[in-house]
Amino acid sequence: MSAIDGLVGWTLIILALVAMGFTLAAAAAIAPGPGPMRRRKPGRMPVTLLKPLYLAEPGLEENLRSFFLQDYDGPVQIVFGARSWSDPALKVVEKLRGAFPAADVAIVVNSRLSGSNPKVANLINMVAHARHEMLVMSDSDIRVQPDYLSNVVAAMDEPQVGAVSCLYSGRPVGNLWSKLAAMGIDYHFFPNARLGMALGLTEPCFGSTIAFRRQTLEEIGGFEPLSNVLADDFELGRAIREKGYRLSIPASLTVEHVCSQKSARALLRQELRWARTNLMLAKSGYAGTLLTYPFPLALLALLFLGFSTVSVAVVAAALASRVFLVFQSARLLGLRNGHAWLLPLRDVLSFGVYAASFFGRTVFWRGTRYLAGSDGALAQI
Repeated sequence: MSAIDGLVGWTLIILALVAMGFTLAAAAAIAPGPGPMRRRKPGRMPVTLLKPLYLAEPGLEENLRSFFLQDYDGPVQIVFGARSWSDPALKVVEKLRGAFPAADVAIVVNSRLSGSNPKVANLINMVAHARHEMLVMSDSDIRVQPDYLSNVVAAMDEPQVGAVSCLYSGRPVGNLWSKLAAMGIDYHFFPNARLGMALGLTEPCFGSTIAFRRQTLEEIGGFEPLSNVLADDFELGRAIREKGYRLSIPASLTVEHVCSQKSARALLRQELRWARTNLMLAKSGYAGTLLTYPFPLALLALLFLGFSTVSVAVVAAALASRVFLVFQSARLLGLRNGHAWLLPLRDVLSFGVYAASFFGRTVFWRGTRYLAGSDGALAQI
């Protein structure tokens, strides 16, 4: 072993040890609190749900059905938006419309593109058809519980709250790649997001849910300023905060992100898009997330130091810290099968995506290739 190998190896050992500390801190951040969860008062305010659609991904019918099944006391309008009447997602909507004839449903089909971000263009076309002051938007791959809307509206009633968002867990459709995708959400994104918020290191806003009042949307200039950005959900939250409002993310409210990846390519493309989005939003902070990968760092140290007692012990300890975090996250999210045997592969894959995100600015979104600028601007290639 050369002196350089030893220096690199011991540096990686130190980084892995620090990363284990962060992992244990994340596990503590998601530990269930004492006592029963506080029940929110039922909501009655009229609400319009905005659901932009594009194609019929696996699980779409159950995802959308969960919004029809809301246990909510006030009027609810659901506005679905698509770019074409031939979009197969609209067949799912029509099926649900027949199953829930009393539901207040509007379907907006408009091919007009107001910018390079197709989801925002869809929202611009949809919002004119919203009849209520309270707007709740969420992605089509989100599935919720019957009390979801009541909790969101109740959180909006808190002082100085201008928007409500929420964390999400992963729900795989059953194949290996969707399981790996869900694990990336449950055992990396979710605990690290909770820790970052607890430490005041991040102020996120997630596409899983963004609720706000129409007046607030008008104050920030509508959806139009977001029409050419990649991180539209984050930028929407930032624009609302800049108007002096607070963004609420209730700790007790978690929705499901349905993971429907059918191949390694689909998984890597989505995760690389997320990673490059986070890199553009906060370069130094994103670089610091290196310290959320104790197991890959320990494995790299093993390559440089060989199978010494110290390096093997650090690998074992790093994996143990990750397993503990998996246990805590699975317990909080009520997951019966955490697929823990896939954890080493999942962690190495996550680290690979992290490393690759620093090279290139191309992202794939719903099958279309885009170039993401350093300022977050989005351009179709």
